[in-house]
Amino acid sequence: MLLGDVAHVRTGDKGETSQISVIAYDPADFALLAREVTEVRVARHLGHLPIRQATRYELPELGALNFVLDGALAGGVTRSLALDAHGKTIGAHLLDLPIGEEEPA
Repeated sequence: MLLGDVAHVRTGDKGETSQISVIAYDPADFALLAREVTEVRVARHLGHLPIRQATRYELPELGALNFVLDGALAGGVTRSLALDAHGKTIGAHLLDLPIGEEEPA
């Protein structure tokens, strides 16, 4: 299954940092998210981006994970030469992360 089957995302941009919140549709799926959607897997899945550091924050009361991706926006939204490679696009790409099928890192 894909992450998008059990969760949706909300995103934000600040400078060259992208922030992605991954929110379970059903709070009962939070344990699956916490186990499978790690900093390492997110950074690997978004490996085409110049992420210097991925930091994950857990919000179990909300059934959500929040990822702060430093460097992901290559100088910032207004300075990047990338066309629309900002939070919403990155979040949509993250929803294609396979979960529940392989050994998570």
